Amino acid sequence: MEKKTSVFTNGIIWFGVAISVSEIECGIEIGASNTPDGLWLPLILGHVLGGIMLYFVGLIGARVRLNAMETTASTFGKYGSKFFASLNLLQLIGWIAVLNAQGAMALAGLNLPVSFPLTCIILAVLIAAWVFVGLRRTQKITTVVMGLLAVLLVVLTAKFFGLGGAAATVASSGAASSLPTFNFWTVFEISIAMPLSWLPVISDYTKDVARPRAATAVSAIAYSAASFWMYFIGLQIAGLGVGTNIAQAILLAGIGIPGILIVALSTVTTNFLAANSAGESAKAIVGRLNPKVTGVVVCALSTVLAIWGIVDHYIHFLYLIASVFAPMAAVLLVSFFFVKEHLERKCFWIWNLFAWLVGFASYQVAVNTGFDAVGPTLLAVAISAALTFAAKIKK
Repeated sequence: MEKKTSVFTNGIIWFGVAISVSEIECGIEIGASNTPDGLWLPLILGHVLGGIMLYFVGLIGARVRLNAMETTASTFGKYGSKFFASLNLLQLIGWIAVLNAQGAMALAGLNLPVSFPLTCIILAVLIAAWVFVGLRRTQKITTVVMGLLAVLLVVLTAKFFGLGGAAATVASSGAASSLPTFNFWTVFEISIAMPLSWLPVISDYTKDVARPRAATAVSAIAYSAASFWMYFIGLQIAGLGVGTNIAQAILLAGIGIPGILIVALSTVTTNFLAANSAGESAKAIVGRLNPKVTGVVVCALSTVLAIWGIVDHYIHFLYLIASVFAPMAAVLLVSFFFVKEHLERKCFWIWNLFAWLVGFASYQVAVNTGFDAVGPTLLAVAISAALTFAAKIKK
């Protein structure tokens, strides 16, 4: 009988996922363009709603014992599932490249005697080795690493407070005046974008849990809380007047080697999960593929993209992920929890793909036309969910 993962293990895993340079940089971007009074509500709302979606999507995988992309077959059919698995594989390759490049850039700023390309390669090798060994064989090591990261981050947060980077000073007057102020929905979108990027991944881990509800809830809560913490650190850095230079902020805090460990470990822990899930998505496309070997290949491809310069398109890449997987998750959730009976009808998946496509198009139109009555993510989710539920009404 296959060993199931515990509630504690899943909490540790998803706590580690949120600890990344990319989450901190999102917080910096928000803090540099806003005053404290205008950011807390959308920042909290984005994390709460994103965490709720993570929970319910992960719960599906925990109940049916299938990986993230395999769960979509019940909603989008065999070919629809392969379509989304292919999109997820592509976005994970890009996502790993972005995270790798951000980690390498931050490490380069700490004046290490290693070039940017070589740093990218070293990080990729560490991630690939972890993927190949496997999560179950490294659970104790993972727990120790996460504990060390948590302690280091507490120290870093306290140091930033001592430097005057507390929430009350998140946007220095110089930074705020040189950048456009984000409106409510822009802050919300940047806040919810991160949890949404993990929607097509979470079931890869909840499928093996011993206690579906508890483990999935702890996973979503651990991720959301740690993600908010990273955004908060980003807000503190924005108040230090160093722009988006995380390395300079770490040097100002005077924590040297611990700062290097934070950047390196956070990059590896987050990218491990993404690379591992890339292997699971590849398996959903072609069943003969070995997920571990595929994950290693993905690390290599991502390293090439990282060195090439994909990080320059980081924010646009986040929006693209949200536009694809937010409406997909909406259709999946409504179909699984509310409209199960229509799944037996012939060609049900065509309607669901249509519901997704309309939500995706709505997101793109909202972003490209500057529509700001509601955020593009909520708009896409609402439209796709409503169209999916319409299948029940038409019955």
